[in-house]
Amino acid sequence: MSPARALTVVIAPDSFGGALDSVGVADAIGRGWTDTRPTDTVVRKPMADGGEGTLAAVSAALGDAAELRETDTTDALGRPISAAWLLLDEGRSAFIEMAAASGLARLAPEERTPESARRASTRGTGDLIRAALEAGVERITIGLGGSATTDGGTGMLRALGVRFLDRGGGEIDEGGAALASLDRIEAGGLDARLSEVKLEVASDVTNPLCGSRGAAATYGPQKGADPDAVAELDAVLAGYGAAIEKATGRLVADLPGAGAAGGTTAGLLGFTRAVLRPGVEVVAGLVGLADALDEADLVITGEGRADEQTLQGKTAIGVATLARPRSTPVVLLCGGLGEGAETLDAAMALTVVQPIADRPADLPELMADTERLLVAAGRRLARTVGIGLELARA
Repeated sequence: MSPARALTVVIAPDSFGGALDSVGVADAIGRGWTDTRPTDTVVRKPMADGGEGTLAAVSAALGDAAELRETDTTDALGRPISAAWLLLDEGRSAFIEMAAASGLARLAPEERTPESARRASTRGTGDLIRAALEAGVERITIGLGGSATTDGGTGMLRALGVRFLDRGGGEIDEGGAALASLDRIEAGGLDARLSEVKLEVASDVTNPLCGSRGAAATYGPQKGADPDAVAELDAVLAGYGAAIEKATGRLVADLPGAGAAGGTTAGLLGFTRAVLRPGVEVVAGLVGLADALDEADLVITGEGRADEQTLQGKTAIGVATLARPRSTPVVLLCGGLGEGAETLDAAMALTVVQPIADRPADLPELMADTERLLVAAGRRLARTVGIGLELARA
């Protein structure tokens, strides 16, 4: 009997939130697979949805084709930091992860208070955009998500030349709460280079700027806002939306996605020619996932929890959607199954959904053991596929 043919396996997972980023997940699965089937070609394409961890995923997937740049800026509370961004396409494009400068992860848990939620600013993200403009790029992609801010992107826009003025003509303070003093917006000083670059925003959020599904109500609590701060920020964002309309003629407040990253999308749509695109789609394009899938015999994706939310545009389904026209089988390795996980099979989105746990244990214990569990899951899956190939040859 002739030996079974070698396979090309594409590993394109999301992070396992709080346990391992997507680069680590892809590496662990790949090690397990190669331990069992060393002659197969394993292609790692760690994925993300535009939020925290996307920069690392894109950098790992592109290797030397992505140049890591560092810019001196400030975090959401105005403290000096150095934040990374990527120069791509031989200097023609840039990828900026908002969370790198203005992210919630930069704040210690005890710093996530109602006061910090009121004053957190996106200025650091604006500094990164300006750095990319100064590098002479033709395209800028901004990954939204994981922000500590609810300022409507005003800090970012300040860094790019927009002025936010009170009735006396003075600049209002940084942060969302300061928008209560906003009288008018002057955009004449906006960096002219923004009109010359293609600006795209990677986000899977569909929330509007204000209201019960708005930026403050939906995401404010995780940034430290209590009910009073949520109500305050929601009210000032409504006024901000009206001020954008008055300054630009653009109605942005009710647009799907305007509430992403504390309303940063509303600011971008109001004062630039930014285009919104699904985060998974953008990242797949950046890392060259489609080309990799053209050569794949099997695709392995992954996420921390598979449930009914997986179908709502999450990374695993984005990967499966790309693979479907190629009739390539897709396996989802997950930390656990949640309510509605059976809908994944019913929707025919994934070929196999397989939890990685190999023993009874509580969640903290499993999370601490994620890397080993993924390596073991990669080995088991490779053995299972090998058995199938042997049976096919029998």
